[in-house]
Amino acid sequence: MDLSKIPVGTNPPDEVYVVVENGKGGNPVKYEIDKDSGAVFVDRFMYTAMRYPGNYGFIPHTLSEDGDPVDILVLGDTPVIPTAVMSVRPIGVLIMEDEQGMDEKIIAVPVDELLPDQEEIKSYKDLSKIKREQIEHFFKHYKDLEPGKWVKVGSWGDADDAKRLIEEGIQREKDAKASVKKAAKNTAKTDGSTAKKDKPQNSSAANKKKRAGGNTGKPKR
Repeated sequence: MDLSKIPVGTNPPDEVYVVVENGKGGNPVKYEIDKDSGAVFVDRFMYTAMRYPGNYGFIPHTLSEDGDPVDILVLGDTPVIPTAVMSVRPIGVLIMEDEQGMDEKIIAVPVDELLPDQEEIKSYKDLSKIKREQIEHFFKHYKDLEPGKWVKVGSWGDADDAKRLIEEGIQREKDAKASVKKAAKNTAKTDGSTAKKDKPQNSSAANKKKRAGGNTGKPKR
């Protein structure tokens, strides 16, 4: 799968695509999709016997502060296979921090065309109290027992906060690409200048010099 060909979404940040890495309720295995090859790798076997409370993945062409694409949890009853792409709409965000820094999780539901029975869910506040607590509990404890890892779950943000983070992620990814492109261009210029300096002397000029200084015959009278 060529991830570069998958757009951010049909109408970002209101509707975005999620590339699913872990299906809802799957075995306690953390999968990650390699962003270069598109292959699904086993990132780790989770030490805790916990299962994702929704379909979990990332938004393509985004970059969060930790250097990875923006994470997103899609609520719904049906598990979706890894590498599947789904159109969703953000309803909120769970502010989190882990051992690598800020690690917000966008919370979303499938677009109405995919799942009409959730069209009335516009905000995380429309979720039941127990559903919100289940999401918090999972992310608070899913790294328990893993040496050197920890998670702090903070507050909830509304749909506008989620969309703002998505827009920031889109811009951050664009800036990163532009920076790489600029660095490559500067490297090419430097290599070109070095090549010119190291270029052998022009053969015709060298021959002229040789003829001028290499005539050993008698001078004409």
